[in-house]
Amino acid sequence: QVQLVESGGGLVQAGGSLRLSCAASGSIVSINAMSWYRQAPGAQRELVATITSGGTTNYADSVKGRFTISRDNAKNTVYLQMNSLKPEDTAVYYCNANGRKAFPSTYFAVWGQGTQVTVSS
Repeated sequence: QVQLVESGGGLVQAGGSLRLSCAASGSIVSINAMSWYRQAPGAQRELVATITSGGTTNYADSVKGRFTISRDNAKNTVYLQMNSLKPEDTAVYYCNANGRKAFPSTYFAVWGQGTQVTVSS
């Protein structure tokens, strides 16, 4: 089994910063893309940022210039640095990863449990 464990959420004032982490563990052979999604109350889950194994990144327009996604392949960990936070960034943030695992050797796609980010005005 492959699992994702997120950390780093919390309460912050508008204009502040938070850094989320997501560590993958299990019988991992390789990880392709790692992504952050978020879901606000009453809204659909939306893609925030993605980073490929080669380091190519992609961001939602709403977070460009404020959020930075990065990864440490040696640690199977992805990060989301969030600066200049706004109340509309309030949501549960979920990590997602896909790749190949061993025992048996199959493709995997998993979600983390989510971490709450609340930005007060």
